[in-house]
This record gives sequence, structure tokens and C-alpha cells, in this order.
Amino acid sequence: MPDAKPTIDELKAIERLGGDRLFAFFIVAVSVCLLALIFDQTQWKNGKALLSQPVFWPGLSLVGMVICAAVYLVQSLRARHYSGWERRESCVWLRCLEFPFWFMAYVFAVPVVGYLPATMVFCPLLARRMGYADRATLLWATAMGAIIVILFKSFLQVRVPGGALYEYLPGAFRNFMILYL
Repeated sequence: MPDAKPTIDELKAIERLGGDRLFAFFIVAVSVCLLALIFDQTQWKNGKALLSQPVFWPGLSLVGMVICAAVYLVQSLRARHYSGWERRESCVWLRCLEFPFWFMAYVFAVPVVGYLPATMVFCPLLARRMGYADRATLLWATAMGAIIVILFKSFLQVRVPGGALYEYLPGAFRNFMILYL
């Protein structure tokens, strides 16, 4: 019966193993990259015993990581047929990569517009992105951004460079914004 439909138990097993291949590929790639960089991070010292070498134990750990990850990948590839479930779960995993881009946009916006305006814009934008669309929640997100800036700059005295737009403000107000907001 080559055209037999999968049983309920087989479908449940496929759902449990949803993003298995993507995870296995990721772990193999990361472990191989780390192993390739081992001599950039540690060194081999002449005259020392093998077990005393700074590179030995991290290198041994990474070799084990590569071997285990490769075995896991092979098992993942042989375990079952590809399913649409895996593609959907992989897309969910990849969607989280959006947030480092939000963070980088924020990091680049702060020196241009300043810590206070950037935070008060990005907090409601991220709240909106997370699905909070009502006006009250977005106002609370904006207020939370202002509170965070006031806490960090005024009370904790975290030094964040002032934004380039602050240079266009009048003298005393400009100094206040750079020092406290």
C-alpha cells in the first residue's frame, strides 16, 4: 500500500518533530563555525603538556559538539518524510529574527534623534508590532519609554550620548536634554 495515509500517531510524531531539521542544521553550522574559530580564541603554547594546553579542552568540547550535532542531523534527515508542518514551524522560528533588526534600528536612531525621542517612538511601535492596537496601551507604552529614559539618565546616571537633533535646541534646554533626557 504505497498510497496509504499516515495514522494519527504518525501525524502526532511529525508534529512533535516539527522544526527538527532546521534546528539540526543550525546546531551543525554553529558548532562547525565555533570549531573553525578555535585558534582565533585560544592558542597552542610550546612546551606545555597536551592536557595543559589552553586550546585542548575547548577544542575537545567543540569536536564533541560537531560530532553529536552531525549525528543528530543525520538522524533527523533519516527519521521521517518532509512535511508542511516543518515548513510552518521553520517560518515561525525565522520570524523571531525580525527583532534584532528592530533593535539595530533603535541603536542607529538614538544618536540621530536622541535617547528620549527614540525610546518614546520605538516603545509604542514594538507594542503595536506585538499586536497591542488600542490607544490606551500605546500611550502606556510611550509613557513607559519616557519613564525608562528618566530612570536611566537621571537617577541611574547612565551616560548616553545626546542626539544630533539636540544641537538645534536653545542653549539651556539643549544642555538639560543632553544631561537628563
